[in-house]
Amino acid sequence: MCSEERGGRQAKKRRGEARMGAEPLLPKKTHTHTQPNSPLILGLQPSALIDHVAKIDSSLLAQIPGERGGSIAVAIEDLEHILNEVKTHILSSPPDPSPMRTMAGGSVANTIRGLSAGFGVNCGILGACGDDEQGGLFVSNMGSSGVNLSALRIKKGPTAQCVCLVDALGNRTMRPCLSSAVKIQAEELTKEDFKGVKWLVMRYGIYNLEVIHAAIRMAKQEGVFVSLDLASFEMVRNFRGPLLELLQSGDIDLCFANEDEARELLRDDENASPEAALEFLAKHCQWAVVTLGSNGCLAKCGREMVRVAAIGEAKATDATGAGDLFAGGFLYGLVKGLSLEECCRVGTCSGGSVIRSLGGEVTPENWQWMYKQMQIKGLPVPGLRQ
Repeated sequence: MCSEERGGRQAKKRRGEARMGAEPLLPKKTHTHTQPNSPLILGLQPSALIDHVAKIDSSLLAQIPGERGGSIAVAIEDLEHILNEVKTHILSSPPDPSPMRTMAGGSVANTIRGLSAGFGVNCGILGACGDDEQGGLFVSNMGSSGVNLSALRIKKGPTAQCVCLVDALGNRTMRPCLSSAVKIQAEELTKEDFKGVKWLVMRYGIYNLEVIHAAIRMAKQEGVFVSLDLASFEMVRNFRGPLLELLQSGDIDLCFANEDEARELLRDDENASPEAALEFLAKHCQWAVVTLGSNGCLAKCGREMVRVAAIGEAKATDATGAGDLFAGGFLYGLVKGLSLEECCRVGTCSGGSVIRSLGGEVTPENWQWMYKQMQIKGLPVPGLRQ
């Protein structure tokens, strides 16, 4: 938290909040989807999502529509075609004996799962999943990571899926299939979903705009802080108007943008630099963050602005989830009452942990790596859940 806001806003110690530990230990998995305790951080992901993450040779990317490195929706037939093509373009390497992984996915799910599994923060997911095999995988994966699933609705129909294609350099290209997937609707949200919650975490999406606005309205009625991720440069490019209205509403307390999204946000300005985007976001949000990949990040809160370098010890196998886990680390810093710079440093450690293996889920070995980096930097290391 920035220095001018810290005095009256130190986070309360709650059941489920991570605490300082002398040794980096994985948090104990104590949550189940029936746990009545309100989550400290609630993630809104209207449609549950299953990620199919594969390391492939780049020739496959030339055969599918859309720009490399981005995310555009595809039909189920296209998703199945890409999955079939992956079999003949897959790459394997000694560090990753399994060149393809299937797991619960989606930006918000990645953030929430990381906060729960790696930081020991009491987190929940708000949304809907289908009654199919993919829905079962989502529930199993998130539940085993300690995420509170009491606000997750199970509906008849298919669960969303996404193919994440990772090239030899670790850059990822995503093709989600969302069109026929079940999702939670605005009218299904209740005030009870937000009772006792400190933070609501969301991702911008034009097709979810109605439920996003409804969630923000209810969250604000309950005194909940709202965090928004700008999703992708295509989403900002194609639906910039509604995004600007959302930011200018004053209801977004924390906003995350990567460098490409920041550029699209200010595409009409001569100076569309990350610094200019940070200033723009900081006019409308209490906390503003622009991530710069291997160049670290910029963050601003009030009059305080910091630039933090990326963690140099991270070896990039797959960039999937880097921004999501950075956001999780930053939010952990906020609920622990850390300074703006410390929040960024935790974020760089967390983001660095997920890029060391395929997919947006951090392995136990890489959580241990992250704890070691946090200890080296003098940051509070999560301990066992109480």
